[in-house]
Amino acid sequence: MSDDLVLEQLRAIRGDIADIKLDIRDLKHRMKALEISMAALVATEGSHYASLASRADRADDRLGRIERRLELAPV
Repeated sequence: MSDDLVLEQLRAIRGDIADIKLDIRDLKHRMKALEISMAALVATEGSHYASLASRADRADDRLGRIERRLELAPV
């Protein structure tokens, strides 16, 4: 009788492990999707930062030209 009890417990453990494997597989897929989304977000934010930096540089150049024309800055 005790052998049947042990086998029953082992089968239950095996079933639980199979469920855990499926859960881990699902979590890995979800984590990979999250990593891809984060990488895309970082790339997009980097692009936005570069665009803003470029616009700030152009505005600084224009301000410098205005200051020179108004003789507010040395030539």
